[in-house]
Amino acid sequence: MPDAAPDLFAALFGDAEADARLSDQARLQAMLDVEAALADAEAHLDIIPRSAATAIRAVARAELLDPALITSEAAEAGNLAIPLVRQLTRIVAASDPDASRHVHWGATSQDIVDTGLVLQVRAAVPVILRHLERAEAAAARHAREHIDTVMAGRTWLQQATPITFGLKAAGWLDAMDRQRLALTGALEQARVLQFGGAAGTLAALGDRGEEVAERLAAILELRAPDVPWHAHRDRIATLACALGVTCGVLGKIARDLGLLAQTEVAEAADDLAGGSSSMPQKQNPVRASVALAAAGRAPGLVASILAAMPQEHERGLGGWQVEWTALPELIRVTAGASRTIGDALETLRIDEARMRANLNATRGLALAEAVTVSLSTHMARSQAHALVSAASRRARIDGIPLAEALAADPAVTSWMTRAQIDRLLSPDSYLGEARTFVERVLARVGNVHGR
Repeated sequence: MPDAAPDLFAALFGDAEADARLSDQARLQAMLDVEAALADAEAHLDIIPRSAATAIRAVARAELLDPALITSEAAEAGNLAIPLVRQLTRIVAASDPDASRHVHWGATSQDIVDTGLVLQVRAAVPVILRHLERAEAAAARHAREHIDTVMAGRTWLQQATPITFGLKAAGWLDAMDRQRLALTGALEQARVLQFGGAAGTLAALGDRGEEVAERLAAILELRAPDVPWHAHRDRIATLACALGVTCGVLGKIARDLGLLAQTEVAEAADDLAGGSSSMPQKQNPVRASVALAAAGRAPGLVASILAAMPQEHERGLGGWQVEWTALPELIRVTAGASRTIGDALETLRIDEARMRANLNATRGLALAEAVTVSLSTHMARSQAHALVSAASRRARIDGIPLAEALAADPAVTSWMTRAQIDRLLSPDSYLGEARTFVERVLARVGNVHGR
C-alpha cells in the first residue's frame, strides 16, 4: 500500500513526538494493545487458555494489519474496532485456529476504541506538559533577570502606568503553572479503563466480569472505574476543557510576544523570525502565530466535545464518534502551541533600552496617576484628577513634558515643588508591589519545580 499523503502543516502547527503518539498507526496499535491485554487478563483468570493469550499477543502488531481495508470496512461497521477485531481474528487463526475463538472475548467495540484512546492520550499529553515545563523555566528566568527592568504597562493597547518586564514574565509563568497543574489533574482523571461489554454489565463474562476488569486495568496501568462510562463522557470533556484553556493561556503569551515584537515597539523578539516572500527586511513572529492559531482552533474543538456529552441511554449514537477526531486534533494543536511558546521564551531577546525609551516617549504622561495620588492628600481626589487631566491635555496639545504643564499651574505648585513633580514622574518610583509579586511567583513555582 502506498504511503499516506504527508500532512503539509504538521511541522508548523504540530509536534513531532505528540503527532507520532496520535498517528493512525499508533491508534491501531493502542487498540491491539487493549486486545492483547484483555486476552492476558482472561488467561490469568483461567477464562481462556494461556496458549490463546500467547497467540493473540504474538500477532497484536499494527504492522500486520491492512489499514486500507480497516478504513473501507469501518465505513460500513461504524467504528474501527470491528474491522480491526476481524483482521486480528484472521491473523491469529492462521497460526492457531483454536486461539482465534478467544479474540475480543467479552468486550464490545467501544471498550476497545475508548481504552485505546485513553492509552494514546496518556502517551501524548505528557509531551504538552514537558513543553509547558520548558516554557515555565524560561519565563522564570526572564522574571528573575528582569525583576527591575522598567517598561510601559499597557491597557486597551495604550500606555498605562509603568510595570517591569519581570512582572509580565511572572504573569506568564503563573498562568502556565496553573494550567500545567490543571492539565495534569485532568489527565489523571481520564486515565481510566473502559470495559463494560455490550450494555455496560459485562454479562458475557458471567460473574467474572469485575475480576477481568480489575486485571485488565492493572495490565494496562489504568484505573478501574466503579462503573463503565460508555455514555458518560465527563472525563473526556474535562480533559478537552483543560486543553482548550491551555491553548488560551499560550495564546495570550503569544499575543504579548507579537505586540512586543512590532517594529514600532521592538521591546522583545523571538530569535526564530520568519521572512517574507517579497520583503527582505521582515522578521515575522512565526512561533507566536502558531500558538495564536491554536488558541483560535481550540474553542471549536472543545465545543464539539462538550456538545457531544448528552448521549443516549447506555451507549450513544453519534456523540461518541465526535471525540475520535476532535480530541486527538485538540491535543495536537495544544502540543504545537506549547512547543512553540517554549521555544520562543527560551530564545527571547529583551531590549531594555527600548523599553525605557518607549516609556519615556510620553514625556511623563504614563506617571500622571502618581501626581493625582499625591495631590489627593491635599484635596478631593476628583479635584486632583481634574487638575492632572487638564495638565495632561496641555502637554499633549503643546507638545511639552507633563512636568512643565504641571509646573505652570498654580493650583498644582501651591502643593508641590518642581523637584517633587520630577520625583513623582520618575518611572522607577511608581512600581508599587511589582517586585513582591514577582518574588512570590518565583518562590512558589520554584519550589514546585525544584528550581
